[in-house]
Amino acid sequence: MVDERIAALFGTWEDTMIRACLSGTMGRILVDNAESPGAAQAVLGDFCFFAGRADAAFAALAAAPIITPQNEAWAGAIEAAWGSGVRRGERHALKKEADGFDREKLGALARRADGGYVFRSFDREIARMALEQDWSRDFLALFEGIDDYLARGLGVAALYRGELVAGASSYALFPGGIEIEIATREDFRKRGLATSCAARLILRCLERGLYPGWDAANRISLHLAERLGYRFAGSYPVYVRQ
Repeated sequence: MVDERIAALFGTWEDTMIRACLSGTMGRILVDNAESPGAAQAVLGDFCFFAGRADAAFAALAAAPIITPQNEAWAGAIEAAWGSGVRRGERHALKKEADGFDREKLGALARRADGGYVFRSFDREIARMALEQDWSRDFLALFEGIDDYLARGLGVAALYRGELVAGASSYALFPGGIEIEIATREDFRKRGLATSCAARLILRCLERGLYPGWDAANRISLHLAERLGYRFAGSYPVYVRQ
């Protein structure tokens, strides 16, 4: 766990990746001043989150390419620091409602993928296949290798003729839950595989008492999340380094 003074800078910000960093489960926290922190960034994979007193000089030290401001003051600091080096966009948050899922509906969605596919939990063989392909590498990217993933991670894979073609996995871990990553190989998209894998992973999380965190990068991801039982909480700005 990080120092209480640093945690206080993030206030009630509910992002699960921030929770991962603050708990020490994954990621790291950087501060502007170790003795008297006034600003901090939580860094996890491709994401960093700025909180506390907005400061352009500290914003210039963004340690990941997707930069999220705590408020409009931070948005201004990021724009001042990076100028045309960043592009403003938005992501879509979902409400954190552990009891909001319809398990029967999830079961039906899990079974809707076209025939001919085998669904399996991630094991050593699937983890190795995921790391060998660009489109699926993020399934395990934040873990310290396959052994770490098998000890702490959770995932469901769709296989076709023995090849990994889609999956849903724990991109990150936080106390009491996971942040879900889904991906489908380009030539197997629009066949219901992402929906089926995600539904199966959510059900496994619920069986284990874990919260299946979801943050939507775009409207397609948001629509899928809503089909699976999440409710829209609101959009928020992000900056992507060019």
